[in-house]
Amino acid sequence: MSSPGLAVDAGRLIDDGRWSGYQRWLVALAALTIIFDGVDNQLLGVTIPSIMADWRVARSAFAPVVALGFTGMMVGGAAAGLAGDRFGRRGALLSSMALFGICTLAVSFVSTISALAALRFAAGMGLGGAMPNAAALAAEYVPARKRALAVTLTIVCVPLGGTLAGLIAIPALPAFGWRALFVTGGVVPLVAAVLLLRVLPESPRYLAARPARWNELRALLVRMGHPVNDGTTFQHGHSPAGAGASFADLFSAAFRRDTLALWAAFFSCLLAVYLGFSWLPSILSGAGLGAAVASTGITVFNLGGVAGAIAGAGLIGRFGSRGTMLGITAAAIAGALALSATPITADASVTRIIVLLAFTGGMINAAQTTMFALAAHVYPTSMRATGVGTAVSIGRAGAVLSAYAGPWALGYRGSTSFFALMAAALCVTFTALAIVRRHVEAPLANNGGRSY
Repeated sequence: MSSPGLAVDAGRLIDDGRWSGYQRWLVALAALTIIFDGVDNQLLGVTIPSIMADWRVARSAFAPVVALGFTGMMVGGAAAGLAGDRFGRRGALLSSMALFGICTLAVSFVSTISALAALRFAAGMGLGGAMPNAAALAAEYVPARKRALAVTLTIVCVPLGGTLAGLIAIPALPAFGWRALFVTGGVVPLVAAVLLLRVLPESPRYLAARPARWNELRALLVRMGHPVNDGTTFQHGHSPAGAGASFADLFSAAFRRDTLALWAAFFSCLLAVYLGFSWLPSILSGAGLGAAVASTGITVFNLGGVAGAIAGAGLIGRFGSRGTMLGITAAAIAGALALSATPITADASVTRIIVLLAFTGGMINAAQTTMFALAAHVYPTSMRATGVGTAVSIGRAGAVLSAYAGPWALGYRGSTSFFALMAAALCVTFTALAIVRRHVEAPLANNGGRSY
């Protein structure tokens, strides 16, 4: 226990401490917000066929709706990242939840493409804003040696939420209709945001920089298993109390190289991820393999990523991030090249295709998910949400590009050129990750990690 008046480094206290049950609970709460994010993110995709039939419009009419959703996520990721560093991660995260909850609920009342597009743009701002702040909170709740695992377990809930949305939609769409899905998808995160106001604390490092909120920090540290006295004061060596990051800080001499490398990694890897998300079902069904194989293919592509991401986070905690992430990305490149060399036709081996999709999807999604942990490690707490949010926003441009690059590649030489494009994008990811300087070090090398 600290003595009254003794200045304590709260970040170092947490970094070097144990991972308590309460800290695991806090990570679970952060992850819960991202499950809602994943569900609402996928709702449009699973309901488009029903909306097309209801409104009597072609699938092509939804292209600008999808594009505006991605654009909203780009804007929201950067804006909410800045807001999280300046005004608190907790408030920015719950505000983002409220925004996408309200806009998702409002979709249930619209009857035109233009109204749907406007609401998806606004919902995208909330969806994009939730992830960097949830990642920052998860990173700052736990010891340094558990940071990569905590962030990965949080962000991996995006594909889990997307899978949940698909599973819910199968029985709910014919029974209740698409509008009921959007009502549920809006109301549940709104209720959750209200409940989380009471149980989700602010980042301890953020509180340490604000003496007016040190009573909150003392109570939080006690619950984490670090008893401090009522008179304990706190030091914050990385930024003055109350300071907030700016976009320009990402390009200071200390961070410029890592910022640009992370942007390239997020952009290229999200291009590969969304090539799979957007076009795999069309490739498989168009080859005459049937709707069941198409559904199975995209499911194993997603769920393989969940397993790969969790395994990747464990390896980072043991061996560091550089070798682990480069190895994962190299495996993803090999998987994409194997798919490029595999004929995807009606008489092809379904087992081979499904196994390759599960492996490749696992590696691609593992690389993408662990990038959040890497970005959270690269930036200090004063600019963590800004750095992560901006990298994700740049990455969303890769998602937008996938809407155009996918059809181009399929029109050139079919699945051969499609998966070759995926492999090429991942080669850029590999190079960018190799350029990053501030990788997570192996525990024996960094003697417990660095405190931010």
